[in-house]
Amino acid sequence: MRKFLFWSLAVIITLASAVYQRMTGPTHPLRIKAQVEGVDLKFRLPRSAETTKDAEIAFAAPEPLGGHIEYIRFKTDDPWTRLELERRGDELVAFLPRQPAAGKLAFRVFLGPGWAAEPVTGAEPVVMRFKDPVPVWLIIPHVIIIFGAMLCSTAAGLAALGKKRDPRRLVFWAAGLLFVGGFILGPLVQKYAFGAFWTGFPFGTDLTDNKTAVAFLFWIAALVAGRKGRPARGWVVAASVVTLVVFLIPHSLLGSELDYSQVPDPGPPAP
Repeated sequence: MRKFLFWSLAVIITLASAVYQRMTGPTHPLRIKAQVEGVDLKFRLPRSAETTKDAEIAFAAPEPLGGHIEYIRFKTDDPWTRLELERRGDELVAFLPRQPAAGKLAFRVFLGPGWAAEPVTGAEPVVMRFKDPVPVWLIIPHVIIIFGAMLCSTAAGLAALGKKRDPRRLVFWAAGLLFVGGFILGPLVQKYAFGAFWTGFPFGTDLTDNKTAVAFLFWIAALVAGRKGRPARGWVVAASVVTLVVFLIPHSLLGSELDYSQVPDPGPPAP
């Protein structure tokens, strides 16, 4: 395979996996399609918000359509709180109260007249997670380096499938970038967003942390197997495949979650 085609294939696979991970993650905006009073509606509902302000829920809906939102603190026995959707031009708008970092709200959107309004969010409520702001100077290099690690991982696996390319240099790059992105910058992002450097094993069940650790262990095994100049093609392919599989797991799945039993009930919102 020519060099251009080789890297083109590596980039395509990496981009496809990154887009899939992003689109299927639990914090990616939820697409809603509904028909209410003969009106076809298509809009997105946010599932991530920052702790610095109340979370805006806004979507296009023609007059005279109206409705309300019901929300509850996630995994609590709180009563559902009702918020009326307000008209703002061509949109309906409401604001969910901001929560502490890693706090979550479950909410449902009802459209239609009065108590006959229909739940357009389906049988299960939408879950929104709050996080503290992460500085741009940190998040940008983190994303770039993690993407670079995925790209080098894919390229190393492709190189190891044939006998014309030596994958060893790519193995070093994949392992090195994964270490920097996943074990240095990643914990810093986690600390800014949720107040903890590491929430994977043995401290928690965060799949983002755990899958990074699993992938890195396979690259360490590939490095060890490839010592003394051996290509260790089987180990490299295994590490590349494992990295691809674990990075297909949606980002933030089983991520940081506030235990509301340790947080005082703020009471009903101010009128």
